[in-house]
Amino acid sequence: MTTLSRKQKTQKRHKRLRRFLSGTEQRPRLAVFRSNNHIYAQIIDDLAQNTLCAASTLEKELRADSKVNPGTCAASSSVGKLLAQRALEKGIKQVVFDRGGSIYHGRVKALAEAARQAGLTF
Repeated sequence: MTTLSRKQKTQKRHKRLRRFLSGTEQRPRLAVFRSNNHIYAQIIDDLAQNTLCAASTLEKELRADSKVNPGTCAASSSVGKLLAQRALEKGIKQVVFDRGGSIYHGRVKALAEAARQAGLTF
């Protein structure tokens, strides 16, 4: 019996989720990747294999505005707001949420709720 690492378990859960989640032109997929230090979010049209917009805690806008640690819920919610603003500018209002194998809790939940408050529906 082999034991899987934490990353392998996350990848296994993400693969299982992706069987049912797919982004279209009308409802693209909001994909979230959470590392120990940062969080990344993209809105993807899977049919065209195209990233429509993206945001992360590595961006200069977010680093200059907030002096908070990028690995916190506050930083994640600012990423969610920024991503929602960029999506609404491109005319995207509805998305399918892909938590990327992570639990819907903490930073992933903060990003999702901030994106909802900023105008995205999912």
